Amino acid sequence: MINLNFFPSRPLAFYMARLFIFRSLAVLAGLVVILMTLDLLGNSGKILAVPGNGDAELWRYAGLRLPQLIARFLPFAVLLGTLVTLAALNQNSEIVSMKAAGISAHQIIAPLVLTAMLFAAAHFIFNERIVTRANAALEAWESADYGPVPPGRGIQSNVSLAHRDDLIFARQVTGQGDGVRFAGVTIYARTDGTLRRIVTGESGGRIPGGWLLRNVTIFDLDSGRLQRLPQLRFGADIRPDQFTLASVDPDQQDFWTLRQSIAELRAVERPTAMLEANFWRKLAMPMSSILMPLLGAIAAFGLARSGQLFARAVIGMALGFAYFVADNFALAMGNLGAYPPLLAAWGPFLLFLLIGETVLIRTEE
Repeated sequence: MINLNFFPSRPLAFYMARLFIFRSLAVLAGLVVILMTLDLLGNSGKILAVPGNGDAELWRYAGLRLPQLIARFLPFAVLLGTLVTLAALNQNSEIVSMKAAGISAHQIIAPLVLTAMLFAAAHFIFNERIVTRANAALEAWESADYGPVPPGRGIQSNVSLAHRDDLIFARQVTGQGDGVRFAGVTIYARTDGTLRRIVTGESGGRIPGGWLLRNVTIFDLDSGRLQRLPQLRFGADIRPDQFTLASVDPDQQDFWTLRQSIAELRAVERPTAMLEANFWRKLAMPMSSILMPLLGAIAAFGLARSGQLFARAVIGMALGFAYFVADNFALAMGNLGAYPPLLAAWGPFLLFLLIGETVLIRTEE
């Protein structure tokens, strides 16, 4: 008699889901601990080199870096958790017992796929609520060389702006509208594409009728003279949104904020293809966890005593890592404008969904 249920029995489904969850989380914890340790070893010298920094700043760095590592390696952990779970079930002949009871390959994988959906939902919420804020805070702290970060709302780092022939770079920009403030400004004043002056200022902000720089240094390339001024007005026709929209980092904005930023950039006729690709990837990246049980399913089938279990696990791992390579390649092509945003975000997901389903169907045959 053919079993037409999508899931196996409830106890069996809970048993497999429990194994999958604990082993995926164990793999994730191991990966994050190792990577966090290596990261701290590489950056602790820079943090402690700042006067006044100590153990508290190291813990602060770890707290800001940890969400990035969790979000980045959660799909890897789900892939490895799938392989460990299915390989163990196969090794103990539990998969053979399920097949003998009339349970199909799709039914065996179904509890893992449903559990991976929960991982995907948690991944999306974690990105929206924690990772984007940690990214913004860490970027602002790094741009301040791990020193005190100037207070402000909506901190952006390393902002660049082209104004006529001039190029303007700001180390930090905070605030919105007339409350925009910046620190570490450098203006490359050019005439017909030729650099004439380099103007640097410690801080500045919006004033009626333009912008004001404080503690200014001007180097004239034609005469070789260096001039210092307490303040300098510039850019009367530069709008505040040209600074706040000049450097929109999709990793520092949640789904809805990024959508609003894209709409604002479109309103001023700025290119948005790169941001749109990253916008859709905010959905596609968490959903990659759903693919991992499908790509790793090859480790579940085939007789363990045939000596091919290790080879099947390696193939499953190779399929999973091939997906991540294809995903990063497609995103890079989307950022360059070679791929449309939807194709850059969803193309690898749909391609490997078909590959995984094909492998599973061939397994059932």
